[in-house]
Amino acid sequence: MKILTCSAHLQQLEGILRKSLPIALPVFGAVLNINRGNPGQFEVLVDKWPEFGALLARPSGEVASGDMGHCRRGVTRCPGTCQAHSEQPWHHAGAPVRAPHPCTHTGTPPSPPLTPASPRPAPGVHVGSLSPSHVDLLNDTWPYGGNARSRRFLAEILGRFPQVCLQDSSGQPVAWVLTDHFGTGTHSYTLPEHRRHGHMQVALTVAAQRAHARGFPTFG
Repeated sequence: MKILTCSAHLQQLEGILRKSLPIALPVFGAVLNINRGNPGQFEVLVDKWPEFGALLARPSGEVASGDMGHCRRGVTRCPGTCQAHSEQPWHHAGAPVRAPHPCTHTGTPPSPPLTPASPRPAPGVHVGSLSPSHVDLLNDTWPYGGNARSRRFLAEILGRFPQVCLQDSSGQPVAWVLTDHFGTGTHSYTLPEHRRHGHMQVALTVAAQRAHARGFPTFG
């Protein structure tokens, strides 16, 4: 496969994928991050250019595990990578992908536009950010956490990608939303003692507003 390194090609790819949502949603987020400073140090590969039929996003320089052969239509995630495959080419003119059968990954419609009436933090709560000192808290509260590998992963995305944290008057975390290499929500959590106050709705709204401002679509 061919690694796309030309910034003009990567920008062109972003436009093609944007017109092919939601089928391209998993790899689209990775391409957006690459085109915005590449904080995750990822690369994107295509089987050919510009009329490609397969697309792979992975950490730079790594050989991804997983077999493209089983991914005949739609999208699939493999460990450490994200790949999309279509039996018909993704045309460089930006035409949407047409799979011969309904795609198994249809996603959800884009969220409605955010308005001034969007939820606001409760009294005594403000929008802040997490710091490296919170990694153990994140690791303890993540469903896939509790081990050294998950801790390293959470420390990496905390340091590289946008996140939102609601804090109480003393600056302690109340609720948070982390994003990852693919621009997706990875770890969203409200501490049990602060639940049922709408904190997560506020955190998700702020995260969506910030993502939208950076050109990322919001789905949910």
